[in-house]
Amino acid sequence: MSEPLVCVSDYERQARRVLPKAVFDYYCSGADEQETLADNTAAYSRWRLLPRVLRDVSRMDLSASVLGQPISMPVCVGATAMQRMAHPEGETATARGPCRVCLCFPACRAAGTGMMLSSWATSTIEEVRSSAGEGLLWMQLYIYKDRDLTLSLVRRAEEAGYKAIFVTVDTPYLGKRRDDVRNRFKLPSHLRMSNFASADLAFSSEEGYGEDSGLAVYVSQAIDPTLCWEHIAWLKAHTHLPVVVKGVLSAEDALQAVQFGVDGILVSNHGARQLDGVPATLEVLEEVVAAVAGRCEVYLDGGVRRGTDVLKALALGATAVFLGRPILWGLACQGEQGVTDVLELLRDELHLAMALAGCRSVGEVSRSMVRRAQFSSRM
Repeated sequence: MSEPLVCVSDYERQARRVLPKAVFDYYCSGADEQETLADNTAAYSRWRLLPRVLRDVSRMDLSASVLGQPISMPVCVGATAMQRMAHPEGETATARGPCRVCLCFPACRAAGTGMMLSSWATSTIEEVRSSAGEGLLWMQLYIYKDRDLTLSLVRRAEEAGYKAIFVTVDTPYLGKRRDDVRNRFKLPSHLRMSNFASADLAFSSEEGYGEDSGLAVYVSQAIDPTLCWEHIAWLKAHTHLPVVVKGVLSAEDALQAVQFGVDGILVSNHGARQLDGVPATLEVLEEVVAAVAGRCEVYLDGGVRRGTDVLKALALGATAVFLGRPILWGLACQGEQGVTDVLELLRDELHLAMALAGCRSVGEVSRSMVRRAQFSSRM
């Protein structure tokens, strides 16, 4: 009898067992020496929680909102590419997982939260909408060299009822992910990036990608490295949807984002997969929040593995957090049920953490609840 999966780390260990090595390496690895990858999770241990007691936590409210859309908890599903490598139904399973009460609701809807779909999905924008029913969806976008192609993705998201565009701004080139180079990473032959018609853009070229990571070659061929702030204005002029910039790590860029009228900022280092040696996202969250000064919402991804991690991010100013790898581990282990289980696990952990900290609602979480740990060196 297998051991029960009771935390995100259990799901990761099980996913390592069931996924092909090249697939697990692609999902799991970071750039170069992977210093930032380790620091993304370690950063949460550098902050301590200061609970309030005697607060009557018999009734709790975890509800929040993102861009005016209500969610039952401030934990959302982030964009992760090529999910059919993890499970045959991929992104549609992530959007459709069963509810504990009713089997007809999608996973993210059952959990009362939202899902961000990657442009590099192995399911189409329309397929994911169909699977999600009335669930809350957002579209992640890369700016392609082909501007008409880029806008076609935006139009399809609009027509399918997605509620925002999260534009990734930290990937003019792909970071060097050594495991992907060693594995000569490419999509399995039966899969493709489903939102693109041509084989080259669908990352399924029969000519191959040489001795490098296939995805690095793909990015250099397709994604526009001239991307600059004026392109945010261009995007805003071509969509009625809210625009969120994904990949901000400094107060300076946060101020620029506000000046260009963004509706939100996702503090992200791309899962530590781009520039190694940048700060953990939790470490820069507070300065980004301060720079924004309430002029737009601020979210965070990177390293969130526990309910206490979510609570610390909220205390430092995040409106919500986005999960990447934990969702993939759930998907790999148990398909749509695994996605639901991971979301419910994080919900239960956050509920308990908030109750033990004396917070009856997300609105009661405050900066006074966290303190930077004081570490002393030992001779």
